[in-house]
Amino acid sequence: MEGNVANRYREFAAYAEGDSPCFVDWALGVAGDPEIHTWLADLPRIKQQPNLLFAAARWHGAEAPSDYSELRRALLADGDAIKETIRHRSTQTNEAGRLATLTPVLARIGRVSGPLSLIEVGASAGLCLFPDRFDYAWPPAGALSGSGGPTLTASVSGPVPIPTAHPEISWRGGVDLNPLDVDDDDAMTWLTTLVWPEQEDRRARLSAAIGVARAESAYIVKGDLLEELPGLVAQARVHGTPVVFHSAVIAYLEPGARSRFHDVMVDLVGAGDCRWISNEAPGVLPRVTGSTDVPAQRFVVGLDGIPVAFAHPHGHALDWLVPGESVLSVGPGTLS
Repeated sequence: MEGNVANRYREFAAYAEGDSPCFVDWALGVAGDPEIHTWLADLPRIKQQPNLLFAAARWHGAEAPSDYSELRRALLADGDAIKETIRHRSTQTNEAGRLATLTPVLARIGRVSGPLSLIEVGASAGLCLFPDRFDYAWPPAGALSGSGGPTLTASVSGPVPIPTAHPEISWRGGVDLNPLDVDDDDAMTWLTTLVWPEQEDRRARLSAAIGVARAESAYIVKGDLLEELPGLVAQARVHGTPVVFHSAVIAYLEPGARSRFHDVMVDLVGAGDCRWISNEAPGVLPRVTGSTDVPAQRFVVGLDGIPVAFAHPHGHALDWLVPGESVLSVGPGTLS
């Protein structure tokens, strides 16, 4: 048990390197602290994740940024309340900044397929269902303006297909085990707590994205993604070309469920029912990542099960792997 916790927290420390010195220190502190391993032991494994632990501690007053002693103090002083929060909340970060790495793919699909019906797996509050309501900067390659909304930025490398127009979105929907209401101040405060302590730019971006989502509704179903997804695709197809997408979500499924999800998506894409954009850490969907050598601190962006780019987990960078035009023809689908 202790070794598993230690390894997971050391991996998280490496993942947070360069983005949050506080969380690096907290994760390494937990990794080397057997008493906190015992504290975590009566929580389900999926609830032992660093992001959730750290957010719950901050929710109950742990100061951040701070050194590890502050986290340890909070956990041992207010453990029951923190565990209650961990059991009843989730890491539904809903990082709208990831749209800067997904919109080039969405725009290319839309250019040949017309209006898009978006279906987000693990939609949380639905903040990523509005790619047409943001402007974008992709230094040094280009920019896209005209939405009237806030600007999202991702530095790029490789032959990124920079859009010349926003994708036309005809329908917005999704599925989540616990959808969050953008008009619920408590839920939005929790989303804000999930933002890493030093990242004021992400907090500002989250606030702007909440404003965008409050101005226009999305249809989000409460339920299991494997059960709800086929019906959502059929519903979305009435309005436009369905595009199923997800970011940092499938990692929260058990390995067997991840494999089943992949099979469901391959079947849907193979039947021509939808396109599929995945944005997950390497190894989460091993049949998407394949033998691709993924740089540190990068997710793998896949189209229809084929890797096309690497992306920073929070959307700060996009490294393109394939020639821009070929993004339309990769994968097992028939919609290209």
